[in-house]
Parts: sequence; C-alpha cells; structure tokens
Amino acid sequence: MVSVRVEDVWMLFGNVKALQGVDLEVREGEMVTLLGPSGCGKTTLLRVISGLYKPTKGKVYFDSEDVTDKNPWERNVGLVFQDYALWPHLTVYDNIAYGLRLRKVEQREIKERVRGVARLLGIEELLDRYPHQLSGGQQQRVALARAIVINPSVMLLDEPLSNLDAKIRINVRTEIRKLQKKLNITSIYVTHDQEEALVLSDRIVVMNHGRVEQIGTPFEIYYHPKTLFVADFVGQVNIIKGRINGMDESRHLIEVDSEIGRVLVSSDQDVKSSNEVYLIFRPEMVEVSKVKPREDNESTIVEGMIDAVQFLGNILRADVAVGEKRIRVELHNPLFREKFSPQDRVFVRIPASNIRILTG
Repeated sequence: MVSVRVEDVWMLFGNVKALQGVDLEVREGEMVTLLGPSGCGKTTLLRVISGLYKPTKGKVYFDSEDVTDKNPWERNVGLVFQDYALWPHLTVYDNIAYGLRLRKVEQREIKERVRGVARLLGIEELLDRYPHQLSGGQQQRVALARAIVINPSVMLLDEPLSNLDAKIRINVRTEIRKLQKKLNITSIYVTHDQEEALVLSDRIVVMNHGRVEQIGTPFEIYYHPKTLFVADFVGQVNIIKGRINGMDESRHLIEVDSEIGRVLVSSDQDVKSSNEVYLIFRPEMVEVSKVKPREDNESTIVEGMIDAVQFLGNILRADVAVGEKRIRVELHNPLFREKFSPQDRVFVRIPASNIRILTG
C-alpha cells in the first residue's frame, strides 16, 4: 500500500493539451475518483499514473519514489479496464493467474492465491469456464480478481462498470467499494457517472479540459462546489444569475436582484456588494406548494407555473416557470406528497441558507 503524488503533470498530443499542470495526492488506502466528461483528461491521467504514458512534463511519485520513467510492471499496479481485456482462449483460472506467471511465482502459490481471490469475489465455481461463458458481471469480477491477485501497490480502474446493465452496475460498484476497504488498497477510479463517483469515493477529483476543477469529499463536491462547472456537472442544480443589491446585517442576509426577482441569501459567504453572481441551489432543497406559504425572514417565495413533471418512482421532478426562468424541484416519496400537473400555479420557497453564491 502506497500513496500516489502527481506534480505539475502536462500531457501533450501534438497541439492538444490533454493534461495541463495537474497536481494530485492520493493517500494510502484511499479510493479517489477522477470524474469528468469525455475528453476531460481523466483516462490520460490514469495512464500517466500507471506508466502506460510518460508525461510531457511533470513527475509521478509512489510514496517518495519517483516512478515517472518506470514501466507499469515495475510500479506494481493492478489495472482494470472498461472492456475487461480477458484472454478469450484462457479459462478464468488462467486469466487470473496470468500476471503471477509473468512474475514467475511458484505454481503452488499461484494456486493458493488464485483460489483465495476467487473465493473473495464469489467466482470459485467459474474457474474452469471461459470468458464467453460468463455474464458481464462475472467477467468484471474476473478482471478485478486478476488485478488484485498480484497484490498491487495501487489499483487503477478505468470506467470498469460502463458495459454493465444499470442494476448489475449498482451491485458491482457496492462490491468494489467493500472490497477496496477490506483490502485497504490505494485505488484510483475513472468515471463520467456522477452517482458512481459519489457512492464509491473517499474523495472526488472533478476534471475539465485537462485541468482539476475541484478536489473534495463527495459531500463537499455536491453541497459546496467551487466553480460553476462543478455545480452544473455533479447532480441536478438550479443556477440563477443575479447582482448583489445590499446586506441586511440585522438578519445576516444578502439581498440579490436576480432573474426570478429579489432573493435572500445567507451572508456567511465572502462576497462584495454590486458583484454579479450566480445563485446555486439543489432541486431537493426547495419547497413547492399550490398554497402560498407564510412569509418569513429567512426565505424567498416566488410564484410560477408547472411547466413539466417527471415521475421517477421515488422522486417527482418538476420544472417551474418563473417568468423566463425555470426552477427545478425534486420531491421525494411522491405518493405522500401534493399532486402536481403541468399548468398548475404554484409557489416555490427557497430557504436563504440553502443557496450558495458563486462569482463565475
């Protein structure tokens, strides 16, 4: 088990800057997820860490050792790919044992380690089968077993669940998290799936255009985004443009003139009067009702009309038109909630403490 440190890493492919001055530290035993849209540089960064790519500039350290010029097998990394990369002509046993044989491990030890990891992942009964005889979830477990059996210093996973059906993906990601914690392997996981990142990670690295936008715990990334990109990319969010009008010191509130009218925001944020700002709040952090709620000193109430309704089972998602702007609202347990339909006149209550201010 080692820590991983990336210092000022750049990766150029001709004129394309795939990575631009990336700094990152992954602690021992930590699960860190690289999250971002396609082309943001997350897979390139993973390949630099693995040794498949040598960076144009910068350094990679495992603990205090500079491994920038070392090959993948010299770094002792376990790799799990999106397409699993299983040998079709080898049995499950031989696929798992492949890395051990390359390392010239004794046959008795190979047998013990392969059966041990197969038992851990619940695939003992599959050892004599071939990859084409396995389901997608079973193939994924074999790929994980092959990476784990070599006792890697670092495990690197490149969108390993993207080829699985949604229900299987949920089950396998839970297994990966439990397994990583049980084995305490330093792990770096690449995905573009925000929910996957929130569920799996100790910390998330949000990337965009080859740069790191923000690093933080899932809670910090979701509730305290530092940039508009992070706020918009991770989960559903409302983004309202506005300009600070003034401060109400007695109530510790900021008054903002916005696209939906005057909005009150908790003043525990460092902003200056008259600044152009963006108001950020999550759909589940507001209330909607057909009856106007009682006015209070710590909320904003706006009137609008239901524009669209989406029933998602455990969530009812509604878009409320307030003038030219749309506010997204999410209601949990819709069976026990007030019923809404398009064209309904409604009132949206936005607590001042639930709004975050960003300056762009």
